[in-house]
Amino acid sequence: MRLEAIRYSPGSLQILDQLQLPEHCHYETLSSVQQAREAIRAMKVRGAPAIALVGCLSLAVELQAGAGGPGLAALVAFVRDQLSLLVAARPTAVNMARAARDLTHMAAREAELEGATEETVRERVIRFAEDMLEKDLKDNRSIGDLGARHLLEQTNPRGGKVTVLTHCNTGALATAGYGTALGVIRSLHEMGRLEHTFCTETRPYNQGARLTAFELVYEKIPATLITDSMAAAAMVHQGVSAVVVGADRVVANGDTANKIGTYQLAIVAKHHGIPFYVAAPSSSCDLRLETGKEIVIEERPSQELTDLNGVRIAAQANDVPRLPALVAPPLPAFGGTWRRDNASSRRRNLKARRRRRSGAVGRGKAVESSLPRRRALCSSKS
Repeated sequence: MRLEAIRYSPGSLQILDQLQLPEHCHYETLSSVQQAREAIRAMKVRGAPAIALVGCLSLAVELQAGAGGPGLAALVAFVRDQLSLLVAARPTAVNMARAARDLTHMAAREAELEGATEETVRERVIRFAEDMLEKDLKDNRSIGDLGARHLLEQTNPRGGKVTVLTHCNTGALATAGYGTALGVIRSLHEMGRLEHTFCTETRPYNQGARLTAFELVYEKIPATLITDSMAAAAMVHQGVSAVVVGADRVVANGDTANKIGTYQLAIVAKHHGIPFYVAAPSSSCDLRLETGKEIVIEERPSQELTDLNGVRIAAQANDVPRLPALVAPPLPAFGGTWRRDNASSRRRNLKARRRRRSGAVGRGKAVESSLPRRRALCSSKS
């Protein structure tokens, strides 16, 4: 039985409350966008792909129950306003924003068609959200398989096994299933080519310790949980072959926003000559932004650092500011999904963005046209 972060059937949506893992496996029912927004903000569900899926499926559930309207204009406005609430819940991950933009435009187009009714528009929006779930799972398998093969070609072309270090949680709990960076690790394991996995605890919220370690044990994948401060030592002494992480947003020049701690892993990997990869679907790519400086970085409450399960563990006298949940540095160019040292690729990105703004290329095509020549860890489907 595989892990499921999301359980959906028409009119019903449940999420695995990840705040209770690994102690308890509890599914919470969501019947409205507002409930989904609260769950996303509280990090009961997290991971850029899963946030978008839960957000759009919660809208589908509301629409199934008859929300929105009366009238086509009121229904389209309802869809737009509900999706805007979801985008604001956690702004750094671009997947929700992209899905909201595409779904809003689609609803407006459907409403303008001759013979359109509330029922036809409602059904089209619901089907769009449901299709996202299936597509995400297929994309994750593609990322895992392509990434595993590429990683082996680059690090161990003569055969044998590899050891991979990963950060935060990028597995079935962060997606529709299988995962992105953890999907690469899963594929390596299924191929019999994975020697060992090192997963960082990922402070301050311990997604690595609570979630990634949970998934690895559940799947019986050989792994060791390490503190964030042990990563450099693991690279030196434990034969790490590659570092693979996920992404919340990748912009046109390759700058990547991911969980805090990713930047220092990239620097240490470069220092030791270890390949560093970002594994992400094209829905995490945002070609509208030129550099990482334009990414809005979410800040989390300081209690996530000073408290543990509601108990304060830091000295009361410490003045702790609100914490950036993710980091958006210009990552050193070790290869990976996007390469900042590839000038021709960067020019293709910018040209695609200009064509899209002029109306010559649709958003999906602009993104898709820039991806097939990228490294193997990025899904080639937008």
